[in-house]
Amino acid sequence: TIFRPAPFYYDEEAVREREACDYNVKISLNMARAGLAPRRVRVYADGIYDLFHQGHARQLMQAKNILPNVYLIVGVCSDALTHSKKGRTVMSEDERYEALRHCRYVDEVVPDAPWILDDAHLEKHKIDFVAHDDIPYTTGSYTDVYAHIKERGMFVTTERTEGISTSDVVSRIVKDYDLYVRRNLARGYSAKELNVSFLNEKKYRLQNTFDDLKKRGKEMIGEIEGKKSDLFSKWEEKSREFIDAFLMLFGREG
Repeated sequence: TIFRPAPFYYDEEAVREREACDYNVKISLNMARAGLAPRRVRVYADGIYDLFHQGHARQLMQAKNILPNVYLIVGVCSDALTHSKKGRTVMSEDERYEALRHCRYVDEVVPDAPWILDDAHLEKHKIDFVAHDDIPYTTGSYTDVYAHIKERGMFVTTERTEGISTSDVVSRIVKDYDLYVRRNLARGYSAKELNVSFLNEKKYRLQNTFDDLKKRGKEMIGEIEGKKSDLFSKWEEKSREFIDAFLMLFGREG
């Protein structure tokens, strides 16, 4: 997948890989860690992956390398399911699927992934282990959605990346909202596309114009300062020439 997008689970390449896997041969965690698995170890990671960032990439890197010879399958929840469970996303489901397909650690993508992994889902995709951080995931309830995976000994732990999350990225955008709106207006986006009112649009455009004038003013002052410096430098050179010519004409003794 270094040279092409990772396939969806229903694409020919993924189907061929899945059919070649003898799921009757069960792989224990100890066996996998020791590198004694008789086939590729199918590890599954799932999530929303909105505004795909380095925290997501690092989690998938860990999942890919958590055991020897891993085939990494990534499940991505749909818009409808995510909005009902967690709230609105910034990126659409298709955009999120494509972001995962172009991550180099991912071998296969499962779109419209379930919120809770039941046995049927595990069997369908021939999943050996599920990778996620060890913090209980209880969105919408008090039950960890990975509890039964942990009970079956199929859970492997990845670590969160401190200082970065989708919520952090959204918070930064909200914090500097005015700056981003002004930037996009200057780049040609319409007020309708940015969901900005008529009055706010005029305010932002006026601020942009004022900033442009300030920038041009600074540039003009810089140019004037440069010309003044150049003028003084030339005057000094000429003054030396005048003095030398005067002394040559009348002599140093007067």
